[in-house]
Amino acid sequence: RMKQICDKIHLNASIEKVQETKTGIKVTWSGPTIKKKTQTFEKVLMSVGRKPNSSGIGLENTDVVETEQGFVEIDAQMRTAEPHIFAIGDLVGQPMLAHKGNAEGRVAAEVIAGKKSAFDVRCIPAVVFTDPEVAWVGITETEAKEQGREVTVGKFPWAVSGRATTINRNDGLTKLIVDPETDEVLGMGVVGAGAGELIAEGALAIEMGASAADLALTIHPHPTLNETIMESAELVHGSSTHIYRPPRKKKKK
Repeated sequence: RMKQICDKIHLNASIEKVQETKTGIKVTWSGPTIKKKTQTFEKVLMSVGRKPNSSGIGLENTDVVETEQGFVEIDAQMRTAEPHIFAIGDLVGQPMLAHKGNAEGRVAAEVIAGKKSAFDVRCIPAVVFTDPEVAWVGITETEAKEQGREVTVGKFPWAVSGRATTINRNDGLTKLIVDPETDEVLGMGVVGAGAGELIAEGALAIEMGASAADLALTIHPHPTLNETIMESAELVHGSSTHIYRPPRKKKKK
């Protein structure tokens, strides 16, 4: 999809200088695939990231503890080192996501109201609202490799999804990361139209300790994009209706 939209895609590129001219925005950059160091563009979209806005509010006059990056340290009840001060959201650290902050806010409100509550979650889903959307939750295949952890991966391409075909969006993929010994769902990734709407099922599976078999045996409506989750789970065991892939043979110990 990106290759269709973009003229060129350069990865690992570094922007050295940006200058506005009469003919456009002149960019000086470098990278392994960049041949022309200086180029002029009509528009430049710049992303600078975020940092906690914890300075200038008098925290230095309290017992609240801040990290070197400016994040406020809290416990599972969102309480800071100053018992009557609570903190939530981006101010308390990664992931800096609105839905994480909302969940933390509920915990803080309940604790302040005298209820027994704590922020105790197994996963937090993330979505990049591009076109196509990218969503993931739990451990990724790359993270598993970096940790030296063996996982089973079920990948279902939307090229064989009936619903993806009807909306002309076959440029998607649903991936399930599973523990090969217990069949427990460890992570899920989705790339495609509406990926953000699908990822919640993966989060629920991880929170409940569901197995790939649980997802595979759950009847999903047809034709829908959430069927791709069911078929990814089926592929873990090599039994997808639309794709045949024999299951991996377990290594002998």
